[in-house]
Amino acid sequence: MQSDSDQAAISGALQHFCTSDLDALIQPAPDAGVDEVLALFRRTAATVPAYREFLAVHGIQPETVTGLADFSRLPLMTKPAYMQAFPLAQRCENGILTSCDRVAVSSGSTGQPTFWPRSLRHELDIAVRFEQVFRDSFRAHERRTLAVVCFALGNWVGGLFTTSCCWHLSVKGYPLMVATPGNNKDEIFRIIRALAPEFDQTVLLGYPPFVKDVIDAGLAEGIDWAAYRVRMVFAGEVFSEEWRAELVRRAGSDSPCHDTASLYGTADGGVLGNETPYTIAARRFLAGHPQAARELFGESRLPTLVQFDPRSRYFEVHDNTLVVSGESGVPLVRYHIADQGGVIGFGQMQNFLRDHGAKGWIDEALGIETVVRPLPLVFVFGRADFTVSFYGANIYPENVSVGLEQPEVTGWLTGKFVLEVREDTGGDKGLRVTAELRPGIEGDAAKAGELANSIRAQLIRLNSEFSHYTPTERQTPTVILRPFGDAEYFPVGVKHRYTRR
Repeated sequence: MQSDSDQAAISGALQHFCTSDLDALIQPAPDAGVDEVLALFRRTAATVPAYREFLAVHGIQPETVTGLADFSRLPLMTKPAYMQAFPLAQRCENGILTSCDRVAVSSGSTGQPTFWPRSLRHELDIAVRFEQVFRDSFRAHERRTLAVVCFALGNWVGGLFTTSCCWHLSVKGYPLMVATPGNNKDEIFRIIRALAPEFDQTVLLGYPPFVKDVIDAGLAEGIDWAAYRVRMVFAGEVFSEEWRAELVRRAGSDSPCHDTASLYGTADGGVLGNETPYTIAARRFLAGHPQAARELFGESRLPTLVQFDPRSRYFEVHDNTLVVSGESGVPLVRYHIADQGGVIGFGQMQNFLRDHGAKGWIDEALGIETVVRPLPLVFVFGRADFTVSFYGANIYPENVSVGLEQPEVTGWLTGKFVLEVREDTGGDKGLRVTAELRPGIEGDAAKAGELANSIRAQLIRLNSEFSHYTPTERQTPTVILRPFGDAEYFPVGVKHRYTRR
């Protein structure tokens, strides 16, 4: 049984969330997050047995940490040195699991699956990110909304966490109904046909490739997505602005900045940040100006770009990778996520866009009624090990994906591909892209050649290393077209990997 103090904390958090306007829940300030992250440290050091021992091993007395400079010198939490070194209960408040009431499991892509407990009060903090998307982007406080959760259900974090956060919005008073078909297309279409006509808008929430599959399969079955005023929420993968524009077009929308949003989330930290109309407009501008993007982000690929609330999730950068602190069932204090990325202040971003002539373009894309909150931004490339090296150039899947999303080829492709460097019998290396065809489409040499030229053109445009390092005669990749659901390269129901080595 939960203690009286735990119950009081949960009740207080729920009341605060339900009775507070979004403007009150998000109050950006120049030093926002500093007091909160120091309080998180003190609370964790006082109540979490594993963290006390972790500090002792590193010779740190908690009382000596009095300011942000001291905090920034604390040892990084990592999975091997902390999460896997201490028992799960010892990583929770007071060393007991019953302070939490639900659990998620990480995918285990870097080893054994890891369990991440949490309680309702931790979930409400994340629900603010969903409210920001549903209110600021979709105007869901004014529109009857059907939210269709297309993430896989079960212990994996995406489906049930998303469902819970959407339920919290309904409890708060949003005219929102939540349907949970998971990643079952037949169930999704059954819900759409039966319920979507009763609502002002329908929101599909899922992994980007699966949402695209749903839109395409629905069109093939005669579903008129435009009639249901579809909006989309994504998580889990970086995608290009060409991909977003094409998907929005297929869904019958003409407003990518307001009808889509991507979440930056992890099983361990929940939703850490979210796209806003402002960040989408900025990213769309940068997609058309690759030199400016490289100047800002330092690489020849476009990362996910989101805003975050430092009072909820406090970001730092360590060797070009992200470190985050935030409250959860297992409190995170300088937790090394190891995603490549960086942090940009809101004023810094505004100045950069102004200096590169983007202000007028973005103002027109957003319109005068769009809420722009002066929150800091974090950009995320993902893990560093998803690139391939070719003639000394780092080739990113994000560069290749743009080639698959050009108008002349996208109609017969799903968007999934595998990037490889292959060596022939003569010892010469070549770039190879294996792409998945849409259901019912057959590949031929003409299609393969057209796709190869499209990929080459985008690699040259977006990746200066590729254009300068790779000999001209080696710049056109070999393209292999495989049928939909190919067992070797595109097995159904398995999380897709875009590179092979």
